[in-house]
Amino acid sequence: MIERLLAAESALARDELEVAERHFNLVADADPRNAIAVVGLARIAARRGDPEAARGLARRALEIDPDEAAAARLLGELDLPEPPEPSAIDPTKAAPWWRRWLNRLRGRG
Repeated sequence: MIERLLAAESALARDELEVAERHFNLVADADPRNAIAVVGLARIAARRGDPEAARGLARRALEIDPDEAAAARLLGELDLPEPPEPSAIDPTKAAPWWRRWLNRLRGRG
């Protein structure tokens, strides 16, 4: 089982989503309580642009193991607001990126 998880992680690192999905599914089918495999499937769903499926799988992993940090982290990443399109920002009114960053650090924005 560990070998399959390692193979899945390796495939995911190479962006071979189908291979990674196959390995994670084999582990999850053999052990439905394996939160690591379920989180792996959630990460694949997120990479494929399916945030709802990713959220559902991440929540399922947290039901299996409430201490699963990767699932909690993925949920947090999925719930971050999308940045605005560059064309939607008025460059005459927007502060330079470094000023916005400094203001955040100073607690002003």
